Formats: sequence, structure tokens, C-alpha cells
Amino acid sequence: MPAKDQIYSYDLIYNDAPMPFVIKTMEEIDNKSGGIADNPHRHNYYTIIWSFTATGKHIIDFKEYPIAPNYIFFVSPDQVHQILTDPNPTGFVILFTPEFLEKNSIRNDFIANLKLFQKSDETPPLELNETMVMKLKPFVEQMMIAFHSQSDMFLETIGAYLKLFLIECKGHCSLFSGSNTQTVEVEKTIVKNFKAIVEKSYTRSHQVKYYADSLNVTPNYLNEVIKASMNVSAKDFIQNRLILEAKRMVVFTDKSGKEIGFDLGFEDPSHFSKFFKINTGQSLQDFKERILK
Repeated sequence: MPAKDQIYSYDLIYNDAPMPFVIKTMEEIDNKSGGIADNPHRHNYYTIIWSFTATGKHIIDFKEYPIAPNYIFFVSPDQVHQILTDPNPTGFVILFTPEFLEKNSIRNDFIANLKLFQKSDETPPLELNETMVMKLKPFVEQMMIAFHSQSDMFLETIGAYLKLFLIECKGHCSLFSGSNTQTVEVEKTIVKNFKAIVEKSYTRSHQVKYYADSLNVTPNYLNEVIKASMNVSAKDFIQNRLILEAKRMVVFTDKSGKEIGFDLGFEDPSHFSKFFKINTGQSLQDFKERILK
């Protein structure tokens, strides 16, 4: 049986009512679950997890990251994740819908430009030093106060503090470090647009040339830019996106390997099976059994 595609140990409910924004402590969540670890799951909203003293591991899109004090994780809608903490974790968990951002005039391009929330890339935590903690903690505390007050325009108040919090986080999470400002801006645009086009078209085209043509650059230049910014080639990025979606479909659907391959743009089922095994070192069935054991 596939894993249940669901909201698992915490959700956008407060006092039994649905909310577009929820902020909770890790202690609340741990107490509610009775300390039982959650299963791999995904949400249709954004998640921010700030560990104060929590330790353990956070598995995001089947990649494992350590949880340590003053680590912040940013999880996008539809990413698969699983949190495994040691006993008595402390910290904050912030949850909000895309509609909450829209109502508070936080545009999609603002979120994309933050480079904090990734749809399919590596999703490492933001590590905070004491200075960063001192700057960020008041924003979270004010969000918590406003959320529990439920006073007039409290969601607008939260939206303002959330935007300030994200802007401050962005200042410590830079994608590029080049010195030529004009070149850096061009490359940032290429990376942003490449990722957006791949997200729309990865099931239709697996070739680097298609994406280079769409961006009006050569395949070699596109590879250079993607390699410099993400430490993978453009081809590997496309293939990694295909593998990730295949894994998500294995876990959350009843589709056969043949059906999954067809949905991902592979006309030959045997080609897809070989592609998956070469890139993961295991068959679809072996992967499914390991994840759902």
C-alpha cells in the first residue's frame, strides 16, 4: 500500500477551525503525538521549522539533514518530509498557505527570490548564529502573540512580521557570491527561469537543449551557470527532478512502474526502469519497500 498522502502530525487547524496561518511550538506537537515519530508526508502549504534545542534528523524529498539547535528548515508545498526528533524538542513551527501570502500582498516572485523555499533542490537548513537569533526571535514572538490574540486584523499583523522574518532570513542565505554584479544578476535570472521551466516541462522534455533554447542560451553556457550555482549539471538537475517525482509517485500512488514512467515522459517502460536504477542504485520496488517498511 502506498503511504497516505496527508497532513500528518500538525496541520492548519486551531481550536478545531481551519486557519490560513498557524504557529505552534515543537513541544505542543510532540505532546500531541505522544512522542511518536511521523511518517513521510507532504502538505499543500509552506512550513518553517526553527529548532531551539531540538536534535535529530529531517528527511526532505528523501534526503537526510541533521536537526540541531538554531537550525531553520523551509519546506515548500508538495515536498515530502519526515521529522525524527530526540525526546523533548523545543522550537517553533510556522505553517501558512499560498492564499495567506496572496492576501497579505506577498507575491509569488517574492517567495521565489528568497531562495529559502525550494521545490525540488537540496533543502539544507539555515544555520543561525547568536546575532541572527537575536534579530529573528522578536518577529516570531510577535507572530505568536498576534496569533493567540485573535484580535482585529491579527492575520495582517502576522503577515507583516512574517515578511520581515523572511527578508531577514534571506540576508543570510545568498545563492551567489560573484563579484561582477551584472554577470551575477544575469546568471541569477537564468537559474531562476531554468528551474521554473524545468518544473513546468520535465515530463515533456528531458533534453538540456530544449531548456537552453527556451532561455536563448547555448547548452554549454546553461550547464556552466547551473553547475556554478547548484553544483550539478543542467542534465543532472533535470534527471534529479524526474527521479524525485518518481519517488513521490511510488510512495503516494498505486501506479505501476510502467504508468509512472509514462507519466514522466518515458515511452519505453524498460528504459524508465533502467533510468531509475542507474540513478538511485535500486529498483522501484526496492525503493518502495525500503521507504514503506
